[in-house]
Amino acid sequence: MEKKQNPAGKSAGENEKEISTMTEANETLSEETAASADSSGAETNEQSENDKLRAEAADWKDKYLRLYAEFENFRSRTSREKVALISTASEGLMKDLLPVLDDFERSLKAMETAADVQSLREGVELVFHKFTGILQQKGLKAMESVGKPFDADFHEAITQFPAPDPSQKGLVMDEVEKGYSLHDKTIRFAKVVIGA
Repeated sequence: MEKKQNPAGKSAGENEKEISTMTEANETLSEETAASADSSGAETNEQSENDKLRAEAADWKDKYLRLYAEFENFRSRTSREKVALISTASEGLMKDLLPVLDDFERSLKAMETAADVQSLREGVELVFHKFTGILQQKGLKAMESVGKPFDADFHEAITQFPAPDPSQKGLVMDEVEKGYSLHDKTIRFAKVVIGA
């Protein structure tokens, strides 16, 4: 029996094999196309992710530069304010002391023609009390040292003197120069003589 051949001259088995090969090639091509579409989609996703990251980095850089500029402005402003504050810090005290200066000038003029020493003395005492009152209002306090135990936080010993009584050993016998504190901070130590 003769085998039937199709018009192209191929047998049925050969046709089936060719169809099977073509089907496999089609499937492979479909998979490659799908993979290619996935990879181009992945590239697109990756590219959009990179663009997002770049935009976010640019945003952070802008925020950083603005914050840095604000800080530099703040620093220069506070520096200027500090210089201004230091230069005018004693202005209030000086204004309060001007009346005392005026009183001293009046006292000096009065001394030139004064015949009564007692009234002159009273006038100088009034000026002194006014002056110490202003200083106390500003927080200045004189230390009381005589008769108290020597304390290196408040006193500076100039010399020691033999104590007339053994109970006075280690106590301040005399004060050569007063000590002062400003708002409970010692600004000048009292120069004292200690009993030995």
